[in-house]
Amino acid sequence: MDIALTAIIEKIIKSAERGRPLRIRGGGTKDFYGQRLHGEPLDTRSLAGVVAYEPSELVVTVGAGTRLRDLELLLAEHGQCLPFEPPHFRHGSTVGGMVAAGLSGPARASVGALRDYVLGVRIVNGRGEVLTFGGQVMKNVAGYDVSRLMAGSMGTLGVIAEVSLKVLPRPPAEATLLFDLSETSARQQLNRWGGQPLPLNASCWSDGQLLVRLRGARAAVTGACRLIGGQRLEGDHAQRHWAALRDQALPFFRLDAGQALWRVSVPDTATPLNLGPTLIEWHGAQRWLRLPPALAARVREAAARAGGHATLFKGGDDSAPVFTPLSEPLAGIHRRLKAEFDPAGILGQRRMYADW
Repeated sequence: MDIALTAIIEKIIKSAERGRPLRIRGGGTKDFYGQRLHGEPLDTRSLAGVVAYEPSELVVTVGAGTRLRDLELLLAEHGQCLPFEPPHFRHGSTVGGMVAAGLSGPARASVGALRDYVLGVRIVNGRGEVLTFGGQVMKNVAGYDVSRLMAGSMGTLGVIAEVSLKVLPRPPAEATLLFDLSETSARQQLNRWGGQPLPLNASCWSDGQLLVRLRGARAAVTGACRLIGGQRLEGDHAQRHWAALRDQALPFFRLDAGQALWRVSVPDTATPLNLGPTLIEWHGAQRWLRLPPALAARVREAAARAGGHATLFKGGDDSAPVFTPLSEPLAGIHRRLKAEFDPAGILGQRRMYADW
């Protein structure tokens, strides 16, 4: 990996000297995400391999080019997992891309987000300098947590070369239950269950049906099944559903011509947005909508009224920004961070915002 890292460093230095933008790319499975792809691709797949893995310490360190699938298979051999269920979208997804995109799967509302599991990173900044932040244990976190800042940075601050992640044992028991409920009834029921000591792990509502996944100790899952009822889905069927939800392979995510996929983050107690076809997960806190990009103002106004924000996740065009525009104070912080990590402005140009 050192030879591969040296080549990347040299390319960054030359690009900075010439003012040529670079587009950091692993497996390319998230090329659809972000404002725009711009610059010469900088492939990170050569930065692959397990650097260190201590199952008893619940921590793994891998190169950013390591395939996500390979990491998950390694963890499964030791009865462990990435609890936040990062999406793959398709074959070839890498660990570096996982962190850079900052996306979490169905269990995020119950177990925490990807960024909560990033213990440390090794990056190459826009000057070609190798920087290390964080470590391999939680107590190393102090001051401004730059390692977690890389989660969701979309390649705009540096090339992620290596990542240390916290992992957890796989839960011993799991069950998926199905209920026929309206959107309002499903949200109210989830809020009631949320106030009880139930091993609620994930939920998904769409087209009048609510699916709930329970995970935890066998006695807890068995007891919860008896308490809340519902129709139990068979193991393989249930697992396929949650994997399809994670990777947006369910029928809901198929976009018609002119449609875009909107990701709306709101409090889980927010009432229905009533904007169009909707899929709800994260116990009500994440809502997916299929609406044209031209309705950006309407979607973002509704999200703001509900106390949240909206992202034009897939299928957008130049008519609307992908991410909700930042207030000037926040935008100023972003610009100063960008200038510190990438003074020549060559990394991930226009990936997050059209003007930088």
